[in-house]
Amino acid sequence: MTFEPGTPAPEVVADDHLFAAWLAEAAGRRLLEVRTEGLEGKELKDAGDRAAHLLLMDLLATHRPDDAVLSEEALESAADKDARLTAAKVWIVDPLDGTREFSEPPRDDWAVHVALWQDGELVAGAVAQPALGETFNTGRPPVIPARTSQRPRIAVSRTRPPAFVEALAKELDAELVPMGSAGVKMMSVVRDVADAYVHAGGQYEWDSAAPVAVARAAGLFTSRVDGSELVYNQADVYLPDVIVCRPELSEQILAFIATHGTD
Repeated sequence: MTFEPGTPAPEVVADDHLFAAWLAEAAGRRLLEVRTEGLEGKELKDAGDRAAHLLLMDLLATHRPDDAVLSEEALESAADKDARLTAAKVWIVDPLDGTREFSEPPRDDWAVHVALWQDGELVAGAVAQPALGETFNTGRPPVIPARTSQRPRIAVSRTRPPAFVEALAKELDAELVPMGSAGVKMMSVVRDVADAYVHAGGQYEWDSAAPVAVARAAGLFTSRVDGSELVYNQADVYLPDVIVCRPELSEQILAFIATHGTD
């Protein structure tokens, strides 16, 4: 039986923060269901991407029909792009971030991203980590706990950590913490599993919009690697680099990159 999300309460649909969290959790429950359907490898990856995307598109069309949507799993036409760039509200979603990890049960380092952009700013966001049973959202911004590690910890890809981050870790006397999913890495700073996530290997708006919205709401530092602001709902949705870190580490990280670059 396919998971049915039901009808959200009117107050949930009316509140951008609550609705973002509801959407992310609904897609997360559908993904957990897909994991039980006996699929493996590429079939499981493709089924997860498709199921979460279709559910989110259906829910947004039903409950927010006047809003535009930018999804990793949708092929955007010229007309779609024009509509998005002139819309007052745009949902930026990654139905399944960390597809590789999703396809390797029982790994929990994969996520669903749902963000709302309005009039030039990210105004709401939610990152669900369904296998962890957690949803981080801007309606109830996470309270960042005091750091529990004496050495800084930097979240990195478990399969392809960039060389410049290894050099940065040496400069900061930091520990590298490997994990999957960009959203999981950014939420690891929220959870005090890491203290920074620094990426310059290529991403798109849907990879960072929701995690950045949550990180900002929690009081973390966010920027591009040159220190400039992360800007969303652009004609070109390629947004290749990001920093999310505890505020006290931002100057050291930016100074290192300014001196050494990311090559």
